[in-house]
Amino acid sequence: MKVRVRIAGAFPLALLPLVLAACGQQAPDQKSDAVKGGPPPPPPPLTVAARPDATGGERLYIQHCGMCHGPGGMGSGLLARRTDEPLLEARKDLSVDYVVQAARTGIGNMPPIPRGEVSDAEMQQIATYLASGKGPAAP
Repeated sequence: MKVRVRIAGAFPLALLPLVLAACGQQAPDQKSDAVKGGPPPPPPPLTVAARPDATGGERLYIQHCGMCHGPGGMGSGLLARRTDEPLLEARKDLSVDYVVQAARTGIGNMPPIPRGEVSDAEMQQIATYLASGKGPAAP
């Protein structure tokens, strides 16, 4: 008796090792790819632990924005397509009003940041920090 299995839609990745084993192949190993010259690992995420001396707007930026706008963050990658300087902390062309407006209404792929996540006072500190152009990534 033959049994037919029909899979609708995308192939379940969990079955990949079984299929490869049946074909006499091995599943790709991430470690061996890295040794063979694969892409380098992404930089570590921007966290308060990485900058324990950060205070005020810098600390708030790290807490609320750094995961996307720090080195290797998704927002930095997307900004690199549109601007010469994708790291917000290194930019010299940001005004306080622009940062607040962009953050509150969202811009491009960035969703709006509601007051329930970041208060107006916190947003003002973050915007003042970014507009100062004195971030650690700035030359």
